[in-house]
Amino acid sequence: MPDRPQKPLVLVSNRGPVTFDTDGTISRGTGGLVTALTGLASHRPVTWIASAMGRGDADRARQAGGKAFTVQSPVGGDYDVRLVVSDEEAYEGFYSIISNPMLWFIQHYLWDQSNAPDIRTHEVEAYEYGYKLVNEDMADAVVEEIDGVEDPVVMVHDYHLYLLPGMIRKRRPDVFLHHFVHIPWSQSDSWRVLPPKMRDEIYRGILANDIIGFHTRNYRRNFLQCCEDLLDLEVDHKQGVVHIDGREVWVRAYPLPIDAAATRTVSRRVRVRQFEDELLRRRRDHMILRVDRADLSKNVLRGFSAFDLFLDQHPEFRERVTFVAQLMPSRTDVPEYQEYLERIEALVAVVNHRHGTPDWMPIQLKLRDDLEEAMASYRHYDVHIVNAMFDGMNLVAKEGPIVNERDGVSILSENTGAHEELGEFALTVNPFDVQDLANMIHRALTMSGAERKRRADGLREIVLRRSPGDWIDDQLADIRGKAAGAPAHDEV
Repeated sequence: MPDRPQKPLVLVSNRGPVTFDTDGTISRGTGGLVTALTGLASHRPVTWIASAMGRGDADRARQAGGKAFTVQSPVGGDYDVRLVVSDEEAYEGFYSIISNPMLWFIQHYLWDQSNAPDIRTHEVEAYEYGYKLVNEDMADAVVEEIDGVEDPVVMVHDYHLYLLPGMIRKRRPDVFLHHFVHIPWSQSDSWRVLPPKMRDEIYRGILANDIIGFHTRNYRRNFLQCCEDLLDLEVDHKQGVVHIDGREVWVRAYPLPIDAAATRTVSRRVRVRQFEDELLRRRRDHMILRVDRADLSKNVLRGFSAFDLFLDQHPEFRERVTFVAQLMPSRTDVPEYQEYLERIEALVAVVNHRHGTPDWMPIQLKLRDDLEEAMASYRHYDVHIVNAMFDGMNLVAKEGPIVNERDGVSILSENTGAHEELGEFALTVNPFDVQDLANMIHRALTMSGAERKRRADGLREIVLRRSPGDWIDDQLADIRGKAAGAPAHDEV
């Protein structure tokens, strides 16, 4: 089988590999999705189509006449990028009302449905004149990019662009469409939050793809069940096939690995060593770590509540353990996120006041996104907590074990995507059971050295087993197979 697809490859996502400031300065694009797709674009020649995220992006797009241009990322790599400029008000509705929070909250089970959401004219118009319009803008760019190309391949990414495949399919029936969803796919009843017309359009949009990919077999099962429950479609659960409009849509699981070599390279930078020196100077007998976005789905408040309970129940650990929490503020323009961040800061203050001493602060809260500082902490944790309520994959759960030098113990929520791969060697918690997490903190801190090593070795072996190149190759192999008429195959 050839290593490189013969057909042109177009990659489409909301965020691109770089962003431009108004002075022309280039920064690396943010988020786990960009990290994953940067690996794909490095692995295969692509044209990457993304939304212009701000005025600097829009200026650069206009300089290029709306066409693709080559750009070098500050962290390395050349990419052919096409930035799509949408109306600002439309983009606001697309991003801040429908994508986040509406779809994000549905897919992470975050709605308190007795109170929210209320679907009113405001939300309907944001969908009709925001979400739809931005998807149409992106579809126009894709169709123009593949004009004149025979049997093109387009890879679409994430929840921002569920309508895009249907729009492209109508104009280019010959296109091969692949869509990877980087967040969980929730069960069918959660989708009943959306009005039937909106829900039907979203599902039929994503089902215009030839292949739909998820991080886990569980999300794959949920999607297949949703197609039965919500659209009454014929579904083959064993082979992962949805039958619609005379077509077969393959639904697959492609767990996302990390680039272990690149992660370890970052961990050896001089600046990481500088952070290490400061960390070790302040370190007590034990260190607990979490590295997260301050997102509601990450379950930060219950993590701190469990630590508070642990200190109450095990006073012998007071002044011997520090909980280092590095949180990147996220979507602070969404009121629910701003309120959540305020609640985090308030709870940390309470825990530190209750248990702290003049020379010991139980929780060190760092509200910033600094990869090198995180790497220093990864090296030296004894316990790594990832207690998300629901997560697409959670690459942090994979980064920590391959950098850590102390046979640190991973405490992992059963609802993270990474748990499907790592659960055997992690301490598993239910993310809503605060007492269970407090118990697991104690178990991790009192675990024998031999057991810690067995678990740490197991985590490392699993994480190192596959690379981003394998993830990409698995998807490209399915693209080639389906395009050639191969039958769907059972998931392993």
